[in-house]
Parts: sequence; structure tokens; C-alpha cells
Amino acid sequence: MLRRIALSLAGALLLGLLVIQLVPVPRTNPPVVSEPTWNSPQTRALAQRACFDCHSNETRWTWYAYVAPASWLVANDVHEGRGELNFSDYRTGRGRKASEEVLGGDMPPQMYLFMHPEAKLTTEEKQALASGLDATLGAGRRGQR
Repeated sequence: MLRRIALSLAGALLLGLLVIQLVPVPRTNPPVVSEPTWNSPQTRALAQRACFDCHSNETRWTWYAYVAPASWLVANDVHEGRGELNFSDYRTGRGRKASEEVLGGDMPPQMYLFMHPEAKLTTEEKQALASGLDATLGAGRRGQR
């Protein structure tokens, strides 16, 4: 009796997992419109390594971005990240707190680093990225408009 219930529950769970794969998830990489004027190639390379998957139109959609429910979370994170700061559709004045996020350890997020260890930055790389982002995005000119 218990075995039959367990098999029924496992079957229902498997069926549910298969059905949720049918929910469409937008995974797009629109064209690059405009990038900021990078202060150095090193800053761009560090940003590309640690930030571009969520903060650009050059997202690398990994295998789990195609498997629900993880695909929902990934697509949502990319959509929100691009909304905050998009290096591929850069508008002056955006991302002025980016260096604080990097130095504070909030960016890249720990959950992202778990699946993308190559994005983990050393202390020196964090400092270089933060300084480069300040120089690139104009954080030192907060009072100017």
C-alpha cells in the first residue's frame, strides 16, 4: 500500500516536472547598442568575467537555463540585472553604485558564483574592478549632471 502511494507520488512529481518544461521562458540576447567608454581593457575583461552574464546582452545561457524551474530563476535574474545596469545598452549615469556592490561582496551574488566559479574575483581583482567601474561609469562625478 505504501509502496503504491510512493510510486504514485513519484510519478506525479515526474509528470509535474515534465509539464513545467512547457512554460515559455524568454532567453534573448538583443544586439549590443552601446557600451560605456571603458577606462581600460582590464576593467572590461573583469566586468565581462564577473558581470556580463546578468548585466549585458551577451549572456551565456547555460544548460540549466533551459530546465524549469531553474530557467525561471535565471531568466528573472538576467532581466532584473539588465534593468539595473546593462553594459550592452549603456545609458550615462547608470551603475554608479556598482563599485560598492563589488567591494561589499554583493556582486556577483554567491548563488551565481556557486555555478560559475570562474567569476569569483580575488581581493585585488575586486579592487581593480571597483576602481575601473568608478572611472568608467563616472562615480567620481556624482554631483555633475
